[in-house]
Amino acid sequence: MILRIREVQVCGRHSLRLEFNDGSTRRVDIRPLLEGPIFEPLRDPDYFARVSLDVTCGTVVWPNGADFAPEALRDLSAEATPDSACC
Repeated sequence: MILRIREVQVCGRHSLRLEFNDGSTRRVDIRPLLEGPIFEPLRDPDYFARVSLDVTCGTVVWPNGADFAPEALRDLSAEATPDSACC
C-alpha cells in the first residue's frame, strides 16, 4: 500500500494532526524538517497555518509549493496529547 495522508489539521505553531490511509493518526511537530529555502516560510506560524491537503498526491502542501512525503511525516516522533484533545 502506498502511504497517503487523508486528513490534516493544524494543531499548533508547527504541529499537524495527520490521518493516514492505513487508519493511523498522529500529531507531529515538523520543525525538524524545516531545512532549506523552500521551507523557510513555514517557520512563520501564520504561513504554516495555510497548509492544505493535496488529494492527488496524498500529502500536505503550502502555497509556495513546499510539501513533505507522507513517509517523512510519519517517521517523525509523535507528540504526546491528552486523550480528550482532538489535536
